[in-house]
Amino acid sequence: VQLVESGGGFVPPGEYLTLSCAGSGESNLYGYAVVWFRQAPGKEREGLSCLSSTDTITYNANSVKGRFTMSRENDRNTVYLQMNNLKPEDTAVYYCAKYYNYSGAYEWGKGTLVTVSS
Repeated sequence: VQLVESGGGFVPPGEYLTLSCAGSGESNLYGYAVVWFRQAPGKEREGLSCLSSTDTITYNANSVKGRFTMSRENDRNTVYLQMNNLKPEDTAVYYCAKYYNYSGAYEWGKGTLVTVSS
């Protein structure tokens, strides 16, 4: 596994979590766009936010705009998703994906589960 997500968990509504996407082995995240997706039970995968290779947020889904934000820490080869004011509808498995611009392909992690419930 080259990309590893972590930081998921069980939280009540209104709380926050920070998800991490760490590159390992040959999966260097520096200079690559990274996208966070999620997939809730019975629903299609949803793209949430994209951080470009130059660390510009190029996309934020309406469902998370103003609550979720991405950042990158090159020294740790890690990209983060800060999720604030979590809602029950945010419950899903969250995935990060490294985007290869030259091929249009994604390299995926295995996901981390976020459950928001009272």
